[in-house]
Amino acid sequence: MFSKNLTTKDSFLEQMKAAREERALEKKREQSAIKIQAIVRGWLARQRFIKLILNEFDQLLPETNHGSQEEGQQPDFVQALDVYKVTCHLFLVFKPQRDRKRFEKLCKYIVQSLHSESVKISYVGVFLNKEYSLCWIQHIKDLLFKCCQYLEELKPESPIDMQSILIHLHTLLEFTAINTWALTRLKNFDKLRGGMTQLCANVMGSLFHKGYYLTLKSLLLRGLCREKVSLKNIALSAIVALALRPLISAQFSEKLLTMFIIQILSVPTLVYHMQLISPESISTFRTHALFDKSIEFLSADQNMRIVFNTLEGNYALCLLGNLIQLAHIERDHTQSDTFYPTFVLVTTRFLDSCQQYVVCKKGNLSNWHPVLGWFSQGFDAYLPPAMGNLRSQLSLLWGAPLLKKLLAIPLKEMLEGGISAEEGAGPSQQSSPVQLNNPAAFIRRAIEARTNRGSSNKSYRKLGSPDCTKVALICSMYHTALQTMTQVKLDILTGLCNQDEILYSLWQFLCTLGPNSGLKAFLDLLAVNTKSSAPEFQMLILFADCMTHYVTILDDMEMYEKQEPFKLQDYVNMSLFLNMFIYKSIIGQLFDLKNIQSNEVFRSLHTLLLVLYRRDCRRSYTPAGHWLVRDIRDSHFMADLEKGKKPQQVLVQKTPHMIAHGERVRLFRRAVADEKVVLGLTERACGGRSTLVTVRRARLVEDGYRQLAALPSRALRAVVRVRFVNEQGLDEAGIDQDGVFKEFLEETIKRVFDPSLNLFRVTSEERLYPSPTSCLQENHLQLFEFIGRMLGKAVYEGIVVDVPFASFFLSQVLGQTQQALYSWIDELPSLDRDLYRSLTYIKHFQGDISSLELTFSVDEERLGEIVTHELVPGGKAIPVTNENKINYIHLMAHFRMHTQIKDQTNAFIKGFRAIINPEWLSLFSTPEMKIEMQNQTTELTNTLLVKMEEKLKPVVEENHMLKLKVEKLEKKFVTSCSKPPVLGFAHLKPPFSIRCVEVGDDEDTGDTIGSVIRGFFTIRKKDPLNRLPTSSTCFNLLKLPNYQKRSTLRDKLRYAVNSNTGFELS
Repeated sequence: MFSKNLTTKDSFLEQMKAAREERALEKKREQSAIKIQAIVRGWLARQRFIKLILNEFDQLLPETNHGSQEEGQQPDFVQALDVYKVTCHLFLVFKPQRDRKRFEKLCKYIVQSLHSESVKISYVGVFLNKEYSLCWIQHIKDLLFKCCQYLEELKPESPIDMQSILIHLHTLLEFTAINTWALTRLKNFDKLRGGMTQLCANVMGSLFHKGYYLTLKSLLLRGLCREKVSLKNIALSAIVALALRPLISAQFSEKLLTMFIIQILSVPTLVYHMQLISPESISTFRTHALFDKSIEFLSADQNMRIVFNTLEGNYALCLLGNLIQLAHIERDHTQSDTFYPTFVLVTTRFLDSCQQYVVCKKGNLSNWHPVLGWFSQGFDAYLPPAMGNLRSQLSLLWGAPLLKKLLAIPLKEMLEGGISAEEGAGPSQQSSPVQLNNPAAFIRRAIEARTNRGSSNKSYRKLGSPDCTKVALICSMYHTALQTMTQVKLDILTGLCNQDEILYSLWQFLCTLGPNSGLKAFLDLLAVNTKSSAPEFQMLILFADCMTHYVTILDDMEMYEKQEPFKLQDYVNMSLFLNMFIYKSIIGQLFDLKNIQSNEVFRSLHTLLLVLYRRDCRRSYTPAGHWLVRDIRDSHFMADLEKGKKPQQVLVQKTPHMIAHGERVRLFRRAVADEKVVLGLTERACGGRSTLVTVRRARLVEDGYRQLAALPSRALRAVVRVRFVNEQGLDEAGIDQDGVFKEFLEETIKRVFDPSLNLFRVTSEERLYPSPTSCLQENHLQLFEFIGRMLGKAVYEGIVVDVPFASFFLSQVLGQTQQALYSWIDELPSLDRDLYRSLTYIKHFQGDISSLELTFSVDEERLGEIVTHELVPGGKAIPVTNENKINYIHLMAHFRMHTQIKDQTNAFIKGFRAIINPEWLSLFSTPEMKIEMQNQTTELTNTLLVKMEEKLKPVVEENHMLKLKVEKLEKKFVTSCSKPPVLGFAHLKPPFSIRCVEVGDDEDTGDTIGSVIRGFFTIRKKDPLNRLPTSSTCFNLLKLPNYQKRSTLRDKLRYAVNSNTGFELS
C-alpha cells in the first residue's frame, strides 16, 4: 500500500516538472518568435529604406546610354545640393560590391558638374553654402577614400576594371587641385582661391594618413610589374600627378618626400615605364627638380638609413634603378654638383648597403637574384617580371652617356688642364731634417737627382688632392657596383673598357701621380691604410679589374699591330709598376701575408700582372729581363727561403717570374729531392730494392704499359730498373744505373707520341696535342693516363724528352685554363692559325654578321659522317649576330681546344699529377715548362763539350754529315737523352766526360784500371779494329778506343752513332 502511494507521488512530481519545462519552452518560443519577427520587420524596413534610397538615387541620376551620347554633350544637370543629399543617403547604406556602378555614375556626374560655372550645378558649390560646408568636406574625404578603396581592388589587366580605374583616378585628380574647376574662372572666386587650395591640401592630408601613397603604389605594382604592362598613358600620367600633388602642396617637406621615395619612387622600373608610356610625367619631374631634391635628401646619412631600412635590399635596388635612369635623363638639365659628389656618394652607399644581403653561395634562406646573385631576401610576385627592365635601368650607370658625364669629361679636363700648384707636388720637395742629416739619404738623393735630371721640371698630382679625390670617389662607386652586382660584372667591365677611351684616360691620370705611376705614393698610402679601404685603392682596383678584362678580350692584331689606344710601351710601364708594387708590398709585409689572397688590392693587381706576364710569355712585348726584380739577390733570396721567411715564400708562390729561371729550376729539383728523402725513395733509402721492368724492344710500349700502368705512384717515383730484351729474345748486356731506364723512358714516350697511333695529332707547326678521335683506340683514356705518368716520371727525374707539345695543351696541364680570366682565343694560334684568322675576321667584321649565316654550332667529319656539335644548348637555332659574335668566337675556341679533347686531357693530367705535385708546376710559365720537358736550348757552352769537340775536330772537319751527328752523339749516344739538361751540360750529373780506352783482348771491356792508364799515356798495343766506340750512359761517359788512324775513328764513330742499337755492341 505504501509503495503504491509513493509511486503515484513520484509520477505526479515528474508530470509537474514536465509541465513547467513545457511552459518555459513555450515562453522561449514566444520570445524567439517575437525577436525573429522584430528582426525580419527591421530587415524588411531597412530593405524598404535602402530601396527607397537607391530608387531616390537612381531617379535623380538615371542610367545614360554613353554609347549613343555624342562626345562633348553635357548631361542633364540637377541641383548640386540635391545630389549631395542623395549621395549622403547613399553612403548611409553603401555597399561597395552592390553599389559599384552607382558610385562610378556618381563620380562621372560630379566630375562633369565641376565644369559648370553655375554655383548651383557645380558640386563644389555645396561647399559655398555655410550650412553644409563642414559636412561637405567630410563627405568629399569619404568619397575620395572610397575611390582609393576601389583602386586597391580593381584589376588593371581587365578592360572593364580599367575603365573604372580611370573614373576613380579622374575623380581624385579633380578634387586634389582646383585648376579644372570652372568656378575658378568667375571674377569673385579670386578671394576664395586660397581657401579652396587649402581645402584640397586638407583633403590630400586626410587621404595621406589613410594610406594614399600605399594605394597608388599597389596600383602601380599591379599595372607595371607584369609581363604585359596594363597601364596606358592616361592612367600612368594620372597616378604620377596624384603622387606629386601632396609633395608639391607641402613644398617637398621631409616627411612627404620620405614617403614619396619609399612608396612611389621605389616601384620597380617606374621611371623606365614613365619614359616609354608617359613622357609628360618625366617633364613634370624635371619641372619640379625632383631628381635634385631626391638626391639631396638621400645624401643625408639619417635619411639614407631610414629609406634603406624601410625598403631593404630588393626595393632599395629598384629605387636605385629609378634614380640612375633619372640621372641618365637629367644629365644635361641638372646642376653639376648634383652628380658629383651627391649622386656618386648616394649611389655608392646604396650599392654598399645592398651588398650586405648578397651571400657567397646557395643556402636554405637565400634566393637567386639575376643581378646580385645569391641573395638573402625573398621575392614577392611583382619583382621577377620587372628584373629584365631593372637590369636595363642599372646598365645606364655604365652606359656611354653617364660614363661620359661622370668620368670621361672630368678626366679629359684634368689631363688637358695640367696640374695646378694646389694639386701638384714636384720632385724637388724639401727633405725632412732626418733625411738631411742622413748620409745614405743624401747619397740616394744625389743619385736620384742625377738619374731624374731630364724630368726635374715635371710635377705630379698628390694622392688626396681634389682631382685625385674626385676620380677616386667616382671609381669607388663603380668598384662597389662590381662587388655588389655580381651577375652583371662582365657588362660593367665591358662598359668601362669600351666607352670613350675612359680606361686609357684613367691610365694617363695614374701616370700623373708620380714616377712609375705613383708607385711610391701608393706604397706610402698602403703603409698607413693597411686595410686598403681608401678610395684611391678602389680606383687602383677598378683600373686593374678593367684592364684585366680589356687585355683578356684583346686579340694580337689589336694589341701588337693597331696599338690603339694603348701602345706596347704602356703595357711595359704598367707591368713594371705592378711588378714593383707587388714585390715591395710583399717584401715590406704591407699586406697580411697569411691572408694575402683575401686582400682585394693584391688580388686585382696580381691578376692583372699575371695576365700581362702570360701575354708576354706567349708573344713578347717587353725587353729582356723585364720581369726579373733587380733587388732580388739570388744567393740571399735562396738563403732566406731556406730559413722559411714568409715574404720569400709568398713571392715564390705568387710571383715566381720575379726570380731567375735557373733558380726556379733548382727550387724544383730541390723540392723533388726533398720529397724523395721524406718518402724514402732515394736509392740509399731503398737499400738496393727497386722495381725491375723487363721489356722487349719490339714491344716497348705494350710491355711498359702492362708492367707500369698499375704501379702505385709512390713506387713509380722510386727507383725503377729496366732490362732490355733484343730481337733474338736475349737479355742485353747493359746494366741499368739509370742510363738504361732513361733510354727506355725516352723511347717509350717517342713511340706513344707517334701520330700514326692516333693518340696524338700534330698542328701545322708540328706540335703535339691529344687526338679528338683517340676513342677509336681501345682503353685510350688509360693509355693517356699512362703517358701522363711516364712524362711525369721524366720530369721528376730531370730527364729531358723530345716531345714538342702545343702551347694550349701545356697550359691545360699547368692548370692555367682553370682561372676565370683565361682567354681560349689567345692560344688558338698554337692549334689552328687558319681558324684563329677566321674568328678574328668575324670579330672585326664591319657589316651585319648575320649575313654570314653562322650559328652557335660546329660541324665535324668523323669516319665519313658529319657530326654537329652545339656550342650552347639549342645552338643550331641561335644565329650569330653583331651582339653575340664575341661570345661565339670564344665558345668556338673553347670547343676546339678543350671540349673536343676534354676526356683525353683530364686523363693525361691525372697521370702527370700523380707524379708531379701541381704546386711545383706554378713555378713555370708555359714556355718555361716546354724547356723543362723538352729543352730547346741550342747553345752548348759547357767546357767539357768544347774539349770533346776539339778532340774530335780532325774527324769532324772531314765530313759535314758527321758534324751533324756529333750533336746527336753529344746527347743521345752518351747520355741516352737526345736533349741537354734544362740548365745546360754544365749541370749534367755525373759530369760529361770522355775516356780513351785500350783494349787488350775480347774480355777487356775498356773499363779496367790498366786500360785507362794505357789510354791516358797513349800506350798503344795494337789497333783495335774490331772494337766500336761505346758509352756508359749511366755515367754520361764516352769511351773511345785508341784507334791509330783518323779514318778508322771516323768510320767507327759514324757506324756506332748510326746503328741506333742497344747494348749488343758494347
